[in-house]
Formats: sequence, C-alpha cells, structure tokens
Amino acid sequence: MNKHAKDTSKLTKNQSLVLEALSGARQPLGAYALLDRLRDEGFKAPLQVYRPLDQLAALGLVHRLESLNAWTVCCAESHQGTPIFAICNDCGMVTEHLDEQLSSTIEALPEMSGFVPDRSIVEIYGQCGECSDQ
Repeated sequence: MNKHAKDTSKLTKNQSLVLEALSGARQPLGAYALLDRLRDEGFKAPLQVYRPLDQLAALGLVHRLESLNAWTVCCAESHQGTPIFAICNDCGMVTEHLDEQLSSTIEALPEMSGFVPDRSIVEIYGQCGECSDQ
C-alpha cells in the first residue's frame, strides 16, 4: 500500500485514500489538489480531505509543509523529533531528513526563555541534485 513501516491497517477508508494520493504524488499536495484527485472516490467537500489529513498527521504518517500550505508523506523512519525538509525551488520535490542533535537543540532553545512550543518545522529551500546538475 505504501512505504511506511508504521501500521496502516487500521486506517479509515478516507484516511487510506488520502495517504495513497499523497504517496503517489511526486510533490507535496494542498488540500484542494487532493480533493481534485479524490473526486472519483466520492470526495466532494474540503472537510473530507482536511479531517483525514489532520488524523494522519496525528498518527505521524504525514507532515504539513507550512510555507507551501501542502502535505507530504512522512519518511519510513519512526521519529519523534523535528523533521527537516529540503524543498527544491525548481521541481518542487521535497525530501525529509532527521537529525536528533539538531532536533534536541531546536526543542531546547525556546524552552530557555520559558516558551512552550507545540510544533517545529524546518524547511530549507534550494535546488535538488537533479535540478542543480542541469
């Protein structure tokens, strides 16, 4: 079904359809792009996409890319820390990277001032290897 090591056998039909659509996409997709892809599956309203996206994010299966207002599947690794997304300016490809030391630093910095974060997202823009070789 998808490349995730996490158990996806208990997903609802809509969650599975949304996850499959994201897994099959070369780039992150916004909710309305997902809705367009899933119309043939009976999706008619944005809420039918937003609910499964929120639930999949809570399960750690997808991530929201804040700057793109789009969603991407989580890498196959199980992780708790802050993922780092490398986003190609040219082709839009996104890769997810994990670094425990950087993640710990990101979590510790705001706590030093008493700030309590609810989530962290690191997005790096540039060119992927394929586009920079052209």
